[in-house]
Amino acid sequence: MNSDFDAVHNYNERLIFELISDSADRYPALSDPELLADVACVALNRMPPRYVCHDVDMSSYMTSDDRAKSEAAVKAAVEFAFGFMQARVASPRK
Repeated sequence: MNSDFDAVHNYNERLIFELISDSADRYPALSDPELLADVACVALNRMPPRYVCHDVDMSSYMTSDDRAKSEAAVKAAVEFAFGFMQARVASPRK
């Protein structure tokens, strides 16, 4: 079998990673790269997985309404994840 499995990825990953990078300055308590990775994990776990080989595959099948809903869901997941992690950092478990 000769397949390029390296191309397979979750479509939402790039969107979430970019939004976290763009938003990180607003959350200085979470500036540690490990905490930002945790934010990404929390956000990704709130989204349904959407596996593609190429992002254009997903984009070509989405209507503009679907795209807007997806972007809103990504934004909500990232905002939740930042809030969740900020609360965890403010009151760590003992």
